[in-house]
Order: sequence, then C-alpha cells, then structure tokens
Amino acid sequence: MIDETEIRETPTVPDMTNAEPLALAREAAKILLNKKAFALKLLSVFDVTVIADYYVIVTGRSSTQIKALADDLVYEMGRRGVSCAHLEGRDGGAWILCDFGAVIVHIFDKESREYYHLERLASPDAEVDCADLLTPDEKQESIR
Repeated sequence: MIDETEIRETPTVPDMTNAEPLALAREAAKILLNKKAFALKLLSVFDVTVIADYYVIVTGRSSTQIKALADDLVYEMGRRGVSCAHLEGRDGGAWILCDFGAVIVHIFDKESREYYHLERLASPDAEVDCADLLTPDEKQESIR
C-alpha cells in the first residue's frame, strides 16, 4: 500500500497554448523571478522588430544560475504548452536567448547586459509595467 504522504502532486499550471503574447511574457517573467533572476525588464518591441512582440530581459548572478534559469524556463513553459523554438548561448553562460515566438527572453550576466544594453533598442515608452510581479525586495533592487 502506498502512503499518501509520500505522493507529491505536481502543481497544476495554466495551459498557455493559445495565450496572448503579453500573457506569455508575464508568465516567463514570473518563472524567472521565482528562480531568483533579477533586474527584470519587460519591453514591448513589436514596433521596432518583426521577430517578436515582447522582450523579457533579466540578469543572473553567475553562469551556473544563468544556465539553470534558461533550463527551468524552457521546462516550465513547456509544461504550459509553449515550446522554445530556439535556444542560443547555453554553452557560454553569459547571455542565453530563449525564443518562444512572439516572446524572446534574454538572460544575461551583469557585464554582458551592460555591454549589449538591449533596452536602448526599444522606444522610451516600451517598458511594460510588471511591478505586480515583484516582491518589495525585488522592487528595491530594480531601482538600482
């Protein structure tokens, strides 16, 4: 007989197969924040590029964490019915790009993020408010 306390149910996740791009971007951001990514920026880029509607940009604290963030993101989005069409930079660990179609996620180390400064490619009003996804500590860190 199986002891019910030993059975761990996997938490249910939303089916995002037909979700709007903004909902996908916000879900990716939530997943990354739950894994301790920081300096989140969610940018609407549909008016400056044809390759995506949104960029999610975060920073990781080490190459190991950056790789883990990308792996967890691909896994968790897959659980939600959204597959990663392309993953680039996994071997390097300084900048990993995860392509989810209308949403492209950029996971940087601090130096690479400062060097490439992708935020400059978007229009000044492109940032999407996602303060509701941040804890008070993360809000304070995003100001720095």
